[in-house]
Amino acid sequence: MEAQTALWNGRAGAAWVSAQAMLDEVFRPFEDLLAAAVRGGGRVLDVGCGAGSTTVAAARKAGPGGRCVGVDIAAPMIAAAADRAGREGVPAVFVQADAQEHDFGAAAFDTIISRFGVMFFADSVRAFTNLRRAAAPGALLRAVTWRGVEENPFMTTAERAAAPLLPSLPRRRPDAPGQFAFADPAKVRGILRDAGWTAVDIRPLDVPCAFPEASLVPYFTRLGPLGLVLGDVAEPARTRIVETVRAAFAPFVVDLPAGAEVRFTAACWQVDAHAPTV
Repeated sequence: MEAQTALWNGRAGAAWVSAQAMLDEVFRPFEDLLAAAVRGGGRVLDVGCGAGSTTVAAARKAGPGGRCVGVDIAAPMIAAAADRAGREGVPAVFVQADAQEHDFGAAAFDTIISRFGVMFFADSVRAFTNLRRAAAPGALLRAVTWRGVEENPFMTTAERAAAPLLPSLPRRRPDAPGQFAFADPAKVRGILRDAGWTAVDIRPLDVPCAFPEASLVPYFTRLGPLGLVLGDVAEPARTRIVETVRAAFAPFVVDLPAGAEVRFTAACWQVDAHAPTV
């Protein structure tokens, strides 16, 4: 987990915070899906809460009688999340910690949610066992994770286009913690079963996403494997890479009267499970 901690407390975490407004808009449809799992007055844990948009949405749904906690390993994101909750007057609590190891207390939550935050654990069975201990009897776990690389071409366009020009570009390992680590639903079922969760339900979720074309270059130059290394590339190579990658995104750009948009489909899993009742 040390590598993930270093990554998200360094350049990756800072990049996500800087792109917070755009990412919130792109992934807003998932907020409604996760907030729907929250009951009024409920106790909610948001795993891998990032900059806090899903935690804030859950806190609003839980209402004044509820309790919402967001956890993330990234200090920059936790700071941004706490700032957001304060600005918006939402009583959410944020904790910088590794959810795989952190002691949340026994049976402390009625609902555990996560938007793209549970694929990064070093030991997924251990992590979900820890989360199950934090879950009250019968508590609902609802997580959204990515399906496979082949079903999400938008997500790898930048690195595929840049790879011939950038030999140092980090390569994804399908067996390693990361964005697509939960692509195989059988693997996810096994993890949850071994961690003691019951009534596991995994269903495909295809979500249309969009953002202004003007945000496309900032998006791929800050985020993902390319964003991690592009800042170290000198000119004129950097300009050539950016131009090449921008051209590769052409199939996702739609011209509209109000201005061009980037559109793609997020191919995900909705993963539901319950803590045992006894």
